Amino acid sequence: MELIVAVYDDWGIGRDGTQPIALSADRIFFRETTRGSLVIAGRRTIDDFPGRKPLPGRVNVALTRQEIEIPGFIVCHSPAQVLELAKNHERAFVIGGGSVYRQMLPYCDRAYVTRVHTTPESDTFFPNLDEDPQWYLSETLQSGEESGIFYEMLLYKRK
Repeated sequence: MELIVAVYDDWGIGRDGTQPIALSADRIFFRETTRGSLVIAGRRTIDDFPGRKPLPGRVNVALTRQEIEIPGFIVCHSPAQVLELAKNHERAFVIGGGSVYRQMLPYCDRAYVTRVHTTPESDTFFPNLDEDPQWYLSETLQSGEESGIFYEMLLYKRK
């Protein structure tokens, strides 16, 4: 299983259920990387999707403890259910938010991390993979600048 996340310099990923700063280059990278895959998101992250609709061109999974139906999403209530479902797909990406990343990180072996070099106020953080001895930076996939903000798309792999 893989994950994809955009983090700020302090490894913050969001505030009040949304990204304070979102770069169009990161959105394009996300769309191209996850196209055709299974994507796993939490309910609060889904609330931040455009129109709260499933992402097109992907199999959308909601990981939530709530007994709810979300149109266009397969609802799973545990990481075990997600892992069973993911067996039937060539690629599966954890796409957030904070709680879902924490639950699913132990099952991931690749992490696509967009480092956005700024530090807006965040209330949700992703684990710092640079300080985690189980992970290493494999390669820089892309880098650039948008609206005066520098960024890098990085691939981390589990050792």
